[in-house]
Amino acid sequence: MQLDDMRIFVATVDARNFTAAAHRLSLSKQFVSRRVMALEETLGVQLLIRNTRKLAVTELGQEFYERATRILGEVDDAEQAMSRQRAGPRGLLRVSAPMSFGMMHLSPLLALFLREHDEVRFDMELSDRTVDVIGEGFDMAIRIGTLADSTLIAQKLADIRLVACCSPGYVRRRGAPAVPADLARHACLFYGHGGAVSWEFEVGGALKSVEVHGPLRANNGDLIRDAAVAGLGIVRLPDFIVADALKSGLLVTVLDEFLPAATSVYAVYPQHRQSSPAIRTFVEFLREHLRQRLAA
Repeated sequence: MQLDDMRIFVATVDARNFTAAAHRLSLSKQFVSRRVMALEETLGVQLLIRNTRKLAVTELGQEFYERATRILGEVDDAEQAMSRQRAGPRGLLRVSAPMSFGMMHLSPLLALFLREHDEVRFDMELSDRTVDVIGEGFDMAIRIGTLADSTLIAQKLADIRLVACCSPGYVRRRGAPAVPADLARHACLFYGHGGAVSWEFEVGGALKSVEVHGPLRANNGDLIRDAAVAGLGIVRLPDFIVADALKSGLLVTVLDEFLPAATSVYAVYPQHRQSSPAIRTFVEFLREHLRQRLAA
């Protein structure tokens, strides 16, 4: 049994509602429901009675709630007592982040953070692969875009706009797509790994996926951007990767009116690390500074 599951159960009983408990804990409703079910399976008893309006607590559930509340109170008291012995966050954080994002945004921010928190140390891995946070022993990862469902806790840090663009030379040779469906006759350059690639656009007020094809795929945004600058095709990348090329005229945007709402950058970390002062402090630091940088 995990203390985190106990905390989730207590919050659910207090709220009498999975949605309200999830909001209070900054977790998804589905995740909260799954963890409570896992706790019931571990204990071998039914703790909650579920219906369409609200949750009811069983007799055994109420007894467990009272015991869990006392236990969590003692744990919190112990953690606070230990925290008072420390001046601030400390220890080693092993963090994974995308290469381009890490070089452009994390690099200057890490220096600032370390000047403010000199008892924190970092082991940074900049890579565009999706690491197994728990299996590979990372404390936290930075991820951009839609997150896969997992047991990791996700904290939104900032919004990022996606941009479709190509070189002026490509437009002169091939023309610019007028609507997303036109991409079927264009050379597209992909960011990612194997398999079919679809790009989402907003058409008629609804999101529509358009399958795209082209001569190059890579797991690094800088390489894809440079290929677009060289006139090899159309890319769809976060604006922080292509901003300088757009400003200088090396790239021009296409399909602007069809681009969907902004995507997001997240910090994800295991449940057992959510009480870490170093992680909490670093996440809040990134949220404050990244929103300023990415809005500029």
